[in-house]
Amino acid sequence: MIPSIRFCGAAGTVTGSCYWLRTEHGEILIDCGMFQGSKTLKELNYGAFPFDPAKLDAVLLTHAHIDHAGLLPKLINAGFRRKVFMTAATADLLSYMLPDSGYIQEAEVEELNRRNAQRGRPSVKPIFTRQDAIDAQKQFALVDYEQWQNIRPGLRARYWNAGHILGAASIELEIAATDSDAPPMRLLFSGDIGPEHKLFHPDPDGPVGLDYLVCESTYGGRRRERMTLEQRRRHLAQEVETALHGGGVLLIPAFAVERTQELLADLAALMNSSAVRRVPVFLDSPLAIRATSVFAEHAHDLEDIDGGGAAFQHPNFHFTESVEQSKAISRYNGGIIVLAGSGMCDAGRIRHHLKNYLWRDNATVLLVGYQAPGTLGSLLATGKSAVKIWGQDVQVRARIRQTEAYSGHADGAELVEWIKDRGQVRGGVFLTHGEEESLTALKRDLIDGGIANDKIFIPELDQEFYLRHDTPTSEEDAIPRRLLPELVGKTDWHNDLAAFTLDLREKLENTADAKAKKALLRRLQRALDSDQ
Repeated sequence: MIPSIRFCGAAGTVTGSCYWLRTEHGEILIDCGMFQGSKTLKELNYGAFPFDPAKLDAVLLTHAHIDHAGLLPKLINAGFRRKVFMTAATADLLSYMLPDSGYIQEAEVEELNRRNAQRGRPSVKPIFTRQDAIDAQKQFALVDYEQWQNIRPGLRARYWNAGHILGAASIELEIAATDSDAPPMRLLFSGDIGPEHKLFHPDPDGPVGLDYLVCESTYGGRRRERMTLEQRRRHLAQEVETALHGGGVLLIPAFAVERTQELLADLAALMNSSAVRRVPVFLDSPLAIRATSVFAEHAHDLEDIDGGGAAFQHPNFHFTESVEQSKAISRYNGGIIVLAGSGMCDAGRIRHHLKNYLWRDNATVLLVGYQAPGTLGSLLATGKSAVKIWGQDVQVRARIRQTEAYSGHADGAELVEWIKDRGQVRGGVFLTHGEEESLTALKRDLIDGGIANDKIFIPELDQEFYLRHDTPTSEEDAIPRRLLPELVGKTDWHNDLAAFTLDLREKLENTADAKAKKALLRRLQRALDSDQ
């Protein structure tokens, strides 16, 4: 049997990482992540898997981010009964992250079903519940870095530091040949590769002598300014002082894992050195609070922090666990910093704070990570003058700032360097986990760096390749696709509708009088009628 790989996620888009590998020795998944972004893309989370979970022999997990691990409870509910291999730090993070995700889904579905009942629509079920997420942890199996782990007879894996977040790994997989005289096939799945000289972690590493490499492309074609730890903190200090000037409010939509802890460590250092004023800093995310405790427990594994777990503490830090504590933040009109999830503003408590402060001209929103197309964060980043939050129009008068100083991903040049450090890849390099522009830019840069064009592949969602030792082959029409390529990784009609309704309301409000407003609406109605 020729080994095959099917790209069931993170193909043509950044999220939903999931690679289905079939071999003579068994079937495994690398990652089982949740799709994020447009509603069209997120609907895939509710549909059936494009494989039979009961037939899988193992799942190998690169790291704890929800777009890599978020569908594990659903997979187990669908019949998967074997082990999920991961590092110890990844397991510790997921012990909080997966139940939190289940709780959010239950709460959001409860609210959606209330609206569906009012509209006469059928009710829906959450993708999984908090209890499902707790039960899923019984199947976790821990691995150490750079130690071979037997997965199945004929299949073994080795985890390498990826420098991305706590516990993150690139996964090397070795597939024994059925012919005893033939060499094994060796694959490497990058997971998410961190930048060089990242706080907390050594530079990413990996093996050489590979047959195939599957590599992320999130920031393909982009080059970030290199910053030392001191330069980054000076950069943050400038953003903070500008935002707080004259009694301002600074909102930071923060990813609960790694980004929040980096910000806490930097803010504590800046306040201790009097580089920024000492104002209340609210960490308003139960998940981020629990993740911070995991970082403190693993402080001995982290680099560049003083005082171990105490680096995440400061007298001005206030960790708001309860809903009542969160609501109380709105009483402040200025002079505060709020860190709250989610990082893309798609869920969580940050949406409450945005609704409360976006319309105020003394507020600043500092985006500190990747914003997937169709998310509220991406709309703010592109300069929308108004947005919808829970169906309500909110004017954007706040300053919107964005920094890449806290990115957990290698930029384009660092990805090229990391790939070239793996040496000659005999069969080919698959580029995944990126949008179209990033994917094509990274391919171009790899070709410029000496990798042959016919050795670089950009798979589409649900495309399957047969992994021969010299080159992969794909049967284009052999497998049905869940989404057409043009619907993957882009905004959808839901986003277009939301933008149109906001533009229409603004146009109506700026139209001179009631007669002109009615004339505008009649023109729109005629356009609708003529299109029927």
